[in-house]
Amino acid sequence: MRPVIHTDVREEPLSVDEVVAAVSHRTAGGIALFLGVVRDHDHGRSVTALDYSAHPSAAELLAKVAEAVAAEHPDVVALSAIHRVGALDVGDLAVVVGAAAPHRAEAFAACRAFIDTLKEQVPIWKREEFADGDHEWVGC
Repeated sequence: MRPVIHTDVREEPLSVDEVVAAVSHRTAGGIALFLGVVRDHDHGRSVTALDYSAHPSAAELLAKVAEAVAAEHPDVVALSAIHRVGALDVGDLAVVVGAAAPHRAEAFAACRAFIDTLKEQVPIWKREEFADGDHEWVGC
């Protein structure tokens, strides 16, 4: 059985419920989620906001990453990831990733692989704004 894949890159606020609904499946006994949230600090510096940018190919590559993770985790029945771009404030959701499998171990493993591979391969960058007025690009 081919797993359900749901991915998107968007400017609108993200919904955990959307990802849970996307990975809910009658054969899934475990759903694992990862929520990436804008924090108020980085490397000892106070962060006030982030601005995410994505290459035009990001959405397509995100779907390919999902397919690759599904191939590496054959017990997975569904995968979902949505990543936000644009201006985000501290506390906003930047990324929501979900994986569903018959058992929790497989769901956790696939969710971890999905977020780690997404961060490595999908061309999404962030510009961190610091309280002192400075900024820094990350992931370029």
